[in-house]
Amino acid sequence: MTQYSDFLRQDMRLVILRLLVEMPGYRANSSVLNTALDNYGHTASRDQVKTELQWLAEQGALSISHVGPVLVATLTERGQDIAAGRARVPGIKRPGA
Repeated sequence: MTQYSDFLRQDMRLVILRLLVEMPGYRANSSVLNTALDNYGHTASRDQVKTELQWLAEQGALSISHVGPVLVATLTERGQDIAAGRARVPGIKRPGA
């Protein structure tokens, strides 16, 4: 994987967390997140978004429930700290100052 693709993946993960911070109940489904990511310049397939949600869940940044073909992601306290820059996780871009 190239450095640029690593950067894009890390930024996409941060954007997902920031989107969840803005959502009512700190939750959204993978389809909504896919559309929102596109608005932030991240063109990703639904499968890619689901893969990133699974990875973020493994890091404890969010929890996932399955509803039919979509995943519903709910931000955790750890995820909120990461999105705000209070916690660091390798593989997730740090927010800018």
